[in-house]
Amino acid sequence: MRVVIDTNVLISGIFFSGLPAKILDHWKKRAFLSVISEPIIIEYVRVAEEISRKFPLIKIAEILDLFILNSEIVDTNGIEIKECEDPDDDKFLECAIAGGCQIIVSGDKYLLNIAKYQEVKILKPRNFLDQYVSRRK
Repeated sequence: MRVVIDTNVLISGIFFSGLPAKILDHWKKRAFLSVISEPIIIEYVRVAEEISRKFPLIKIAEILDLFILNSEIVDTNGIEIKECEDPDDDKFLECAIAGGCQIIVSGDKYLLNIAKYQEVKILKPRNFLDQYVSRRK
């Protein structure tokens, strides 16, 4: 299964426990393939740098590098989607389309309001775990 992980889910999974951390645990076990794009990587790094100032003991760069190196990077050039109320979120839809993904996992209200774009479902972490990951055990 090919999945785009929104920044809020990835960063929460790295810094905190809970559902996003469980999603990353399943990713480490290769329950799904993470698909990312250059614009998403840029956002991951920016947000990680901002929050790491509050948590200096966590080696965010190493964890983020590991996630990026073990994800599939797709080229979204030529794909322009203007669907989200927050235009900054369109990059996740573009990545999902370019990467042939079935799911975007997000806690972002603007993405979640869309719910589905073409064949891509947009799910909260709980729904993703319940519907796709936990049942694969």
